[in-house]
Amino acid sequence: MTLAHFTANIEHSFLTTRVRAEHCRARSVRGERLTLPIAKLSFWGVRGSTPTVDPSTWRYGGNTPCLELITPDGTQFILDCGTGLRMLGNRGAASGTGNSSETHIFVTHYHWDHIQGIPFFAPLYVENNEFHFYSFRSKFLGRESLKQVFEAQMAVPYFPVDLSAMSAKRKFKEVSGDDSFTVGENKITAKWLNHPQGCLGFRIDTPAGTVVYATDNEPGDEKLDKTLRELAQGADIFINDAQYTPEQLAGSRRGWGHSSWQEGVRVAREVGAKTLVLFHHDPDSTDRMVDSLLRQAREEFDSVFAASEGMVITLGAPGERVEAHMPESRTALRREAQFRARVCGLTDGGHAFEEETVVTDLSLQGARISLRHNPRLQSELRVTMETPGVNGAQTMELHGYVVRIDAGKEKGKTAVGVVFTD
Repeated sequence: MTLAHFTANIEHSFLTTRVRAEHCRARSVRGERLTLPIAKLSFWGVRGSTPTVDPSTWRYGGNTPCLELITPDGTQFILDCGTGLRMLGNRGAASGTGNSSETHIFVTHYHWDHIQGIPFFAPLYVENNEFHFYSFRSKFLGRESLKQVFEAQMAVPYFPVDLSAMSAKRKFKEVSGDDSFTVGENKITAKWLNHPQGCLGFRIDTPAGTVVYATDNEPGDEKLDKTLRELAQGADIFINDAQYTPEQLAGSRRGWGHSSWQEGVRVAREVGAKTLVLFHHDPDSTDRMVDSLLRQAREEFDSVFAASEGMVITLGAPGERVEAHMPESRTALRREAQFRARVCGLTDGGHAFEEETVVTDLSLQGARISLRHNPRLQSELRVTMETPGVNGAQTMELHGYVVRIDAGKEKGKTAVGVVFTD
């Protein structure tokens, strides 16, 4: 394939997907079709500090920070440019991006894990694309700090091609704490956060609700603790740094610029946030460790999710809980099966349940199970299956986490995707 064909394909994929946001507006209620403002938030990278590829972090993902928000007016926002940005650029056709001809990218700060995806973002190499970048003036870099970061990342001898290879239109805007401005129908507010060399948190007020992105912040500075709470006040979705445990934050990791699930819960309670998302997972935190942090957070705050690569959150339905959806399980050896099973867990409302069912789709990593109950996303299930053996039926007990919930083929049933942990 020639470079021209490559860029043409990227352009078609990235631009044609921008027409889909308007389809998110329509909801059916009791047979009537109502038009509601719906926003969609996608998580393309959720890991902090450095990417991970080891199997123990597979379920939550190893790409560094990158989120995408499509607002009801079709505006596409990108939050941070970690390695998840490459995935967003390559899978544009699957991301459901908006109908705007421009994209607005907010960079919270200039540490590597938040900028290292920029040279690998394919849409930047397509001439017809236009990007607006927003970040602050660093006292270490001076004017046009973000533009300098672009140039330095791709300078000889660090990268094989220089900035001139990026043919998309690029505009850079400096913002500071307490700045507020509008993009389309959306109001953007920036606030300073407590992080070495400076960091901005962003609040995006849309017609569908409010998203607050507050990664890389450490509690303990009275003034900046206050600005964080101002930023997060009444948010529908509050995305907060949860890289460390409370014990780490009180000990060896103090001063490193990060927070914990406990601090996130505390702030969410104080500001009346509806849903808390634990974000910026430590590269040394295995999936089981993140599971533990999530479980502790849910014991103290009702609506909590741990950010997971591929997770999509929709908001905008009045009176309804924020909806989160997980991606299809990653490639695995799958087989149809017919195993009788007993499943125990918690419903979405927090009530314990136990029921008999049949496992019909099994892989080496997980299963799809049909249930009458609606279990909570990212909750633990215990699955006991009857398996045939030479000495008759035997039982096999597995523990797993709910990663996907869909409407079942049978009336009154829910199709539940489970990844086994042991």
